[in-house]
Amino acid sequence: MRRILLSALLLFSALSPLFADDEAKPDKVLSIIRVNVTNQPWDFARPWGKRPPYSRRALGTVIAGNRVLVTAELVANANYVEFETPEGGQKVPAMVDVVDYEANLALLKTDDPDFLKPIKPLEITTATVGDNLSVLQLEATGNLLTTHATMTTAEVTRYPLNELPLLIYRLTTPLQFRDSSFTLPVVKDDKLVGLMMRYDNTTNNADLIPAPVIQHFLTDAAKPPYRGFPRSGIASDQTRDPQFRRYIGLTAATPGGVYVTEVFKDGPAEKAGIQSGDVLLRVDGQAVDQDGNYKDPDYGKISVTHLFSTKHFDGEKVKFTVFRKGETMNLDVPLAHRSVESYVVEPYVIDRPPKFYVLGGLVLEELSRQYLKEYGNDWMKKAPEEFIYYDQQQDNLFRDGPKKIVFLNRVLPSDLTVGYEDLTHLVVTKINGVPLQSLADIPAALAKATDGVHKIEFDSEPSVIYLDAAQVTAEERSFMQKYRLPTLQRLQ
Repeated sequence: MRRILLSALLLFSALSPLFADDEAKPDKVLSIIRVNVTNQPWDFARPWGKRPPYSRRALGTVIAGNRVLVTAELVANANYVEFETPEGGQKVPAMVDVVDYEANLALLKTDDPDFLKPIKPLEITTATVGDNLSVLQLEATGNLLTTHATMTTAEVTRYPLNELPLLIYRLTTPLQFRDSSFTLPVVKDDKLVGLMMRYDNTTNNADLIPAPVIQHFLTDAAKPPYRGFPRSGIASDQTRDPQFRRYIGLTAATPGGVYVTEVFKDGPAEKAGIQSGDVLLRVDGQAVDQDGNYKDPDYGKISVTHLFSTKHFDGEKVKFTVFRKGETMNLDVPLAHRSVESYVVEPYVIDRPPKFYVLGGLVLEELSRQYLKEYGNDWMKKAPEEFIYYDQQQDNLFRDGPKKIVFLNRVLPSDLTVGYEDLTHLVVTKINGVPLQSLADIPAALAKATDGVHKIEFDSEPSVIYLDAAQVTAEERSFMQKYRLPTLQRLQ
């Protein structure tokens, strides 16, 4: 099934005609405004510069505290944000107050105290499978357009940016193209139940960031500093195979449980004493079945991840009941958010420039998923296979370092790099014999040149190349002028 981001709606100016259940309401605008954003991301192929700016238009939901709720994707790498009245004409500058790219949520505000006063804040409520919902859009005139939708599923799945497993609502709705369609609110009885983040125009299926995730975000944002959604720090697998259950010692008296396949280094579970090979039986008093689900009072059978990612906050302790070598024990796990900087291959680099170092024409960077996405929507197939493997398996491969993967992005031709021009996508392991944990190690490593030569070592052929150290230093200024580089390094 081909799935597209909601932003792709902007490409379809000729979607199906009006549906009979759509309603235009010229006399009512339900707590929403237009949000206009100019975005300009960094160019990870040429990390010293940015890509051309582009504009997005969306609908923001006005909530309590004179703030506006949108998806984080809307304001990623934003240069300018403004609010606009539904009918157009009146605009004020706005700014990002709190953003969580992992949960795809952002709060916006304006310094103009009067702009949002006439708009009644929208309350938030949950929805259940089978509920009739309404997707809100605006006509060019400012009239409210509502499209009926039916909620079909509530499940835990990975969010687009960081693959953080969180609750989503899934619904079916025949959306039309309208201006400002990047972020769309969805309501039930004039209360917000979610923000649409993905829409498939071939199946009319949509995924929502649901009310429980929004409420967690708002509660956390109200107590700065914002901490983010917590994790347990384990990976697990189902235990449906009867022979496997007998092998690990589970009997008929213990019908559920999932097998802990991995405990992430320095994570909450490791700190609590959970080990690989444990069987997770209960979380927060809720029984875990063989597939890793529990019975939620609102959504029925759903992944146990929902218990510790959304129903609890960073720093809270949750009781895990585990089975280990014939014994059952209770362990208090101090849940914690995992910072993006703690990853060897960072899942996103947004609102901050990529780090790089140009050494005599060798453009060195730290590997990130943001770089891999430079290969387009099909990056999982088009990016270097070795780099994709590092990204997907980093928690297993780099438990003992390095902290970051330094790689050769490209070679800028110069007298120093004759014969090296075609080198690319090589992992740099050492410079002058100094193992690289990150780009931050390069300045100290360059001070250790031997006999006036820099020795750069890679993990594949060519295994080593040499640069004249004095020539590297002497040609820095002319190199910057030749390639119009504002700087040769960015390490912070």
